[in-house]
Amino acid sequence: MFLALRELRHSRLRYLMIALVITLVAWLVFLLSGLANGLATDNGAALKNMDADGLVYQADVRFYLHRSILPMSDVAAIRDVEGVKDATPLGHLTITTTPEGKTDKIDATVLAIDPDGFLAPHITSGQMFDPAASDQVVVNSTYKRYGVALGDVMLVEPSGTRLTVVGFTEKQTYNHLPVVFMSIPSWQGLKYAAPGSSGSIVDPISAVAVKGDGGIGDRIDAQVSAVEFASIQTAIQNLPGYSAEMGTVTTILVFLFVIAALVLAAFFYVITLQKTNQFGVLKALGARMPYLAWDLISQVVILTIIGVALGAGLSYLVASLIPADVPFALSNSLVVTYGVVLLVVSLLGTILSLVRIARIDALIAIGRVD
Repeated sequence: MFLALRELRHSRLRYLMIALVITLVAWLVFLLSGLANGLATDNGAALKNMDADGLVYQADVRFYLHRSILPMSDVAAIRDVEGVKDATPLGHLTITTTPEGKTDKIDATVLAIDPDGFLAPHITSGQMFDPAASDQVVVNSTYKRYGVALGDVMLVEPSGTRLTVVGFTEKQTYNHLPVVFMSIPSWQGLKYAAPGSSGSIVDPISAVAVKGDGGIGDRIDAQVSAVEFASIQTAIQNLPGYSAEMGTVTTILVFLFVIAALVLAAFFYVITLQKTNQFGVLKALGARMPYLAWDLISQVVILTIIGVALGAGLSYLVASLIPADVPFALSNSLVVTYGVVLLVVSLLGTILSLVRIARIDALIAIGRVD
């Protein structure tokens, strides 16, 4: 550590450039991870925030809510399954709304729920809708960006159905769209307005949210016909486009880590070559390999910590400036995790330099002419 600190002070510009490269790589990693986390949150926040252990879908619909249709009677059948603590119906529909008197068209996801059940969202302003009033809804705070306030009326296109906003909630999005919560009967009137659109299903719903112990999935699949259970995490992973989004960003992050390792390996290997005769002198004076290795590792650790800290600071600064409609979520745990990964990657990048130092012959290095 003594030699490492003295060398960092002596060759400030050289190591400042290395720290700058690490800062830029860390900054890019944190920004991409924040974007990935934001996309994941924006896609399935409504599912992630559900106070449920899983969802029961129609069988063979790949856990897609928009394809699933079940009879309301399945709710009672699922409640009777051993280990199920509670079950409540859930409806799904994608709609386009327009605030009355305005021209803004706002795409939204309708989630139909029992307002007295465990799927009821936290109300940040206003109140929960009255299930007896077919036109009342609770909407995500995204609607406030369009000037929608409590008591405003929205028209559903193209039917012209009027919906009155009686409450706002937060962090409720599905498929990157704000969620509109309404009663089951109101949702049925919207989705199955056309005669025969529900087929032979009486009193249709999209799925059933359940709470219970860890083995309820297998028991529900076995005891209730034509249904399929999915944990909340499985339901999120099977959202349309979720795997593609996460796969793309994850691939980019992996390449960034590989690039970081290669760049740092190249930097320190060149520096090691330039200091070959100095390492030779140290070996001739009795310096052992662990001492020399610790000198290099100390430099890498110090530079990486500085670079990661600066990168994190820049990322938090950018996060505070990003518009609210951009899906970006940078958590402290995410920063710490990827910071540790960058540190490990940086240390792996020094292996080539350590091998080179180990092979230096003191007599040859001292007699070398640069």
